Amino acid sequence: MRIHRNQIVRGEERPDESDMTLITPLLAKYRGKRGGLIPLLQSTQHLYGYLPPAAFPLISEATGVAQSEIYGVATFYAQFRLHPAGKHIVKVCHGTACHVQNARDVTEALVEALGVPDGGTTPDGLFTLESVACLGCCSLAPVMMIGESTYGKLTGSEAVRIVKEIRIKESREKQD
Repeated sequence: MRIHRNQIVRGEERPDESDMTLITPLLAKYRGKRGGLIPLLQSTQHLYGYLPPAAFPLISEATGVAQSEIYGVATFYAQFRLHPAGKHIVKVCHGTACHVQNARDVTEALVEALGVPDGGTTPDGLFTLESVACLGCCSLAPVMMIGESTYGKLTGSEAVRIVKEIRIKESREKQD
């Protein structure tokens, strides 16, 4: 069985998180259906870019699942976010090959350059930094991905340079 995951398209304008009327059709679609919780969470996240706190009581009412259980599911699966993510998600691999090749140095350099902890989002909403278990690019260790682009054989300073180039490009695009 192939599973389709809803992808967040970066750069799209996201609806106001306080407008929960947007999930009304989703709630109707999954109301009372067994096994509908995860698709409902995925669809809600696809719509807002994360799972807004105001959605939990509505999802609970529609599915009959306690809010505490919904939070349990949302925090168990790495695909779900409880906070808005940045436009660019910077994933640094910490799998075995990357760990041995000093992925920690890459993450530490990015933490310092972006001014956010691992898992954090920059105040301007441009970057979210994440350490991940494996990106499947072991021969390129240490590796990071930003969006669909993969960067390998990195040092901390190279990773910071890449992020700075993206920030400059975004700044230029904003001015145009």
